[in-house]
Amino acid sequence: MTEEFHRIRRLPPYVFASVNQAKAAARARGEDIIDLGMGNPDTPTPPHIVSKLIETVNDPRSHRYSVSRGIPGLRKAVAGYYDRRFNVKLNPDSEVIVTLGSKEGLANLASAITSPGDTILVPNPSYPIHQFGFIIAGASVRSIPATPNEDMLRALHRAVRHSVPKPTALIVNFPSNPTAYLADLDFYKELVAFARREEIWILSDLAYAEIYFGDLVPPSILAVPGARDIAVEFTSLSKTYSMAGWRVGFAAGNERLIAALTRIKSYLDYGAFTPIQVAAVTALNGPQDCVADLRNLYKDRRDVLIKGLHSAGWDVPSPEGSMFAWAPIPEPFREMGSVAFSKLLLEEAGVAVAPGLGFGEYGDDHVRIGLVENTHRLRQALRSIKGFMAAHGVKAPPSSNPAPKPESVAP
Repeated sequence: MTEEFHRIRRLPPYVFASVNQAKAAARARGEDIIDLGMGNPDTPTPPHIVSKLIETVNDPRSHRYSVSRGIPGLRKAVAGYYDRRFNVKLNPDSEVIVTLGSKEGLANLASAITSPGDTILVPNPSYPIHQFGFIIAGASVRSIPATPNEDMLRALHRAVRHSVPKPTALIVNFPSNPTAYLADLDFYKELVAFARREEIWILSDLAYAEIYFGDLVPPSILAVPGARDIAVEFTSLSKTYSMAGWRVGFAAGNERLIAALTRIKSYLDYGAFTPIQVAAVTALNGPQDCVADLRNLYKDRRDVLIKGLHSAGWDVPSPEGSMFAWAPIPEPFREMGSVAFSKLLLEEAGVAVAPGLGFGEYGDDHVRIGLVENTHRLRQALRSIKGFMAAHGVKAPPSSNPAPKPESVAP
């Protein structure tokens, strides 16, 4: 009775736990910790969405069980969003399902389509649920490069030739958490052609579709002709409308995958609280100025962060999307790895970041820095980081030097 449960045994120790414990201990001592470690939006949900929630929750009829696959109005709103944003026409009855955030949808679809021993292709580094949703379901995971270019495509071809059994599914996530890489439609075309030829499912995580800062507007993989033969896409209202705690997202695409997710969810939940779904309809169908405002806010924060890190002697590529900077650990600290460096930065600078090891072993030479504080707090964090770097002998570059350009990941 003391042996660990089988599925729990397959999960490694939680990488972020030690940093979170150190953060909690510092706060208990009364220290002011600036937390840039979690991808937790700090801005309020737009008022018109909150008002619709309050209006609906005051109707007692909305207090009953909801619908596991999502109320019809929300599924139609999702289809409308895909039509406006990506020029993709979806059947809201067979190609759309509402989920309790994208994370729940990914994990439950992994459970629905996975047999023990299946091989799944997952970028490394990537968001933990991409890997562990399938590991919990009994699959084996094979890592591939996280960059949307020839490196990933070559790795996919090698994986098909050398994996036993042959891979059954592939995860992609662009804009990426944690790396902030973006993919273009040409890359998706190559990916879809590969997956159709090899009969491999694609699960695309598009949670950061509306957070981008440059000329490349993140596309949907479903915009590629033939993609719906093999692909399903997850996204969420968490980041787009600062609705992280509301837990509402959706999956769209291949009818067979949507049907599998619908069936397994029918055994597990009754769907999100109906007023939340009604408010989500208002978010998708209502005025979209709030989305552009939020995008500009994250861009301003990004510019402050990257410029400040550069002035401290920390060269970090400027992200073109997502709400994160993927920061190589500065050279004097590189050998200690991301967990020890994160603890040191917390202890000496009072700034919390996410260790890259938590996103896969190939992330251990990076940390993830979230754009989740206002510019005043970011500048405060940057002053502390600059002092921390100077105390360890890192010299700031001449002030005339520009910040480093974004990493190129073009296919």
